[in-house]
Amino acid sequence: MGFFKNEYVYFMSNQRKRNLLFVALPLILFVMIILTTRDFTVQDDMHEEGQAERTQLEKILERGYIKAITDYNATNYFIYRGKPMGYHLELLQHFAAHLGVDLELQISNDLENSMHILLKEERSDLIAKNIAVTRTHREKLDFSLPHSRTRQVLVQRKPDHWYGMRSYDMEDKLIRNQLDLSGKTIHVHKHAASVMRIKHLMEEIGDSIHLVKRPEGTETLIEEVANGEIDYTVSEEHLARLHEVYYANIDAQTPLSFEQNLAWAVRQGEADLVDALNEWLEEFTDSPQYAQIYDRYYNNPRSVFIAKSDLHSLGGGNISVFDDYFKRYADIIGWDWRLIASLSFQESRFNPSAVSWAGAFGIMQLMPETAGFLDVDDGSQVHEHIEAGIRYLKWLDERLQDEIKDDDERVKFVLASYNAGIGHVLDARRLAEKYGKNPNVWRDNVDYFLLNKSDPVYYLDPVVRHGYARGAEPYNYVTEIQERYQHYKNILER
Repeated sequence: MGFFKNEYVYFMSNQRKRNLLFVALPLILFVMIILTTRDFTVQDDMHEEGQAERTQLEKILERGYIKAITDYNATNYFIYRGKPMGYHLELLQHFAAHLGVDLELQISNDLENSMHILLKEERSDLIAKNIAVTRTHREKLDFSLPHSRTRQVLVQRKPDHWYGMRSYDMEDKLIRNQLDLSGKTIHVHKHAASVMRIKHLMEEIGDSIHLVKRPEGTETLIEEVANGEIDYTVSEEHLARLHEVYYANIDAQTPLSFEQNLAWAVRQGEADLVDALNEWLEEFTDSPQYAQIYDRYYNNPRSVFIAKSDLHSLGGGNISVFDDYFKRYADIIGWDWRLIASLSFQESRFNPSAVSWAGAFGIMQLMPETAGFLDVDDGSQVHEHIEAGIRYLKWLDERLQDEIKDDDERVKFVLASYNAGIGHVLDARRLAEKYGKNPNVWRDNVDYFLLNKSDPVYYLDPVVRHGYARGAEPYNYVTEIQERYQHYKNILER
């Protein structure tokens, strides 16, 4: 009986196990499916997070250009005699070259607007300006190492007949003690760091200063002080000192702050971009090249005189003395006159007497055979040369219209043809088609084959009809004209 009892227990135990297994098996399978699915989901999430977690620097390198905001004034970014110039423009160009990317530049003289573009709209990677590194700004932005330092100074007008005064008599009539600003009216740019400085100054002197926040830039306000329209403004010292040279009747010797660090700014948390900036700045700001750039814009007494020139984008709003001709004849081809001006700058630097080593002459650098075809010669007037050059552009455009339908794309082919001859451009299109590239797209397609048309692998190819070409020249020609054109569009109205 004991035997049977044990067998019964054994049977019952196994039966219970089988019953439990029968019940548990679906549950086990269900859990395994869930865990497996979860594992795939986790992996997918990790993959998506990995995609989303690309750093800002990686995004810049992948897209091939960096987007920056700077301000338009007589030191940071402007055009003079057709050439884009400026302290921050040159620094940005060097930084972009350091990264191996192109530069896309936007203008905003309003720091709040710049921060909105950077932080809210995310249409920029960095703000490249003289931004004071303050606690208030650090609440919203991350900063690079300082690119320079300055302090804020009071800009005031010297007394009437100052040039005949003894120095100590004149000093008595100027504000040298910040306490003497009590009750005075100071005009400043509405988003300048000086707004906060004056508010702090009121606390420090225990009295009121009438603060007028203006939309105009600091340079305009300094001019108003010199002209007697307002009595006081505040400026960064290096900018004020330049204007002291131009306006002999202003004084900028009264400091209103300690030295402040000036830096570029990015969105918070973009440590990779800050690290790249700092690595570059640390080396570059110690270089002779940086010293030359700084001196060119902040230690050059001619800077303000240049800014008053008719050929300065701020002073006269002109690219060249021939702008009216570019505007008049641009309708021949239907191009923006600023693009034609950029081409003319590339060809001759607006010099009607220019003659190249190859025999091209005039402001549009027409070859003698082409000039003859267009009924002009070295005795023709400048406006006739400009008109002829544009008619030649039109002729080239018509040769390509049937194949390259996109107007913006075709411009690049026309520019390359103007420089190298249409035959070499057609060869490059045939090479692109042979090697599986798009013959109607310039960048990373046809431009590659024109660039390499000095290589026998390509210029001896059976599809090539016009032989060897120094392809680097038209390749750079198209790039430089279009880059300069973008600067012209940034600054000058159509």
